Amino acid sequence: MGSYKDWNFMDRRNAAADAKKSALEKFRAAPGAGDPAFIERQAARAAIQRARETRTAEREAAKKARENEIALQAAREAEAAAEAKRQADEQAARVAAKEAERQAALEAEQKAARDSRYATRKKRKK
Repeated sequence: MGSYKDWNFMDRRNAAADAKKSALEKFRAAPGAGDPAFIERQAARAAIQRARETRTAEREAAKKARENEIALQAAREAEAAAEAKRQADEQAARVAAKEAERQAALEAEQKAARDSRYATRKKRKK
């Protein structure tokens, strides 16, 4: 177990100055723009960036294609729904017409029966 060391102001200031000096030396020792390793890293980064942009463009194109397909599918479904509604309306109109015709025939039949009853009643009274 280490012992406690009392750091005074001068010790802390000297430690900070040493750290700054060390960082500056490390920065100066790093290869510059003319270094072949630096140029190679820059080329690799540029290639990675181009590949990333290509993938992004491909994803955007695929996304637009999916959106177009979804829009076409929605249009087809809307058209099919409209056609189904039109057919249902036509069927309902045919059923309503048949029902009206049946109702008219029933009323005519009932009127004929009623008229017949009235006629027989009048004959009996005479």
